[in-house]
Amino acid sequence: MILVTGATGNVGSELVRQLTGSGEKVREFSRSTAGDLNDPVSVASQLDDVRAVFLLPGYDNMPETLRRIREAGVERVVLLSSSSVPGGDLSNAVARYMIESETAVRESGLPWTFLRPAGFMSNTLRWIPQLRNGDTVRDAFPGVRVANIDPYDIAAVAALALTGSDHEGHAYALSGPDSLLPGDRLRILGESLGRELHFDGLSDDEARAEMSAQMPQEYVDAFFSFYAEGTLDESPVLPAVAELTGRTPRSFRQWAETHAGAFR
Repeated sequence: MILVTGATGNVGSELVRQLTGSGEKVREFSRSTAGDLNDPVSVASQLDDVRAVFLLPGYDNMPETLRRIREAGVERVVLLSSSSVPGGDLSNAVARYMIESETAVRESGLPWTFLRPAGFMSNTLRWIPQLRNGDTVRDAFPGVRVANIDPYDIAAVAALALTGSDHEGHAYALSGPDSLLPGDRLRILGESLGRELHFDGLSDDEARAEMSAQMPQEYVDAFFSFYAEGTLDESPVLPAVAELTGRTPRSFRQWAETHAGAFR
């Protein structure tokens, strides 16, 4: 049995489909199943017969949760981490909770694999409200290239790590096959939708004001550190997905064609 936390999320839902499709038994853990990753007792209640856990980062009491996972006889943990971890910047709120999550897993005594993806292609779903009201998208950091990755490919690597011991002790940096600007993604999305779309990049002041209305200030500062100050470079196209899965990672065009219905 494999326990998938965040089973209704972008990566978790793909992982559940891939594992069950290959004949694995999966137990889904999410808010919709009354699961609470901030509560070690909630997690422990789902560990009967579980041999591997896919774990999300950044929750309360992770050392205690991991202790209970170890005591339940779980054989390995695959943690969804972040490309920001190697920078080691504990002053950055996003990097900090990722680093602390990896540290908790390392210190748990459990065999582990870390997945450190670049930005998700599914972040493009944020544009849905704007595209339902017109043909222009306004967004932050217009000059920042990212080799965005399809959650499908993150899930594919996670499935390999959850079902085999060859990946223990590895931290995999993952990306998609193309390094794109936000405007590039919008153009490709428009081609998939049969629409001519226009990208309007926000100034840093405009972006900071919009983001401050949507998230705590420490996270706004974190993203500005990454993308305005350039402390995180997610533009390189990395080989790990192809090397591990034996195929080229999915392109943004493939993602857009698969998810075009969500924008209509």
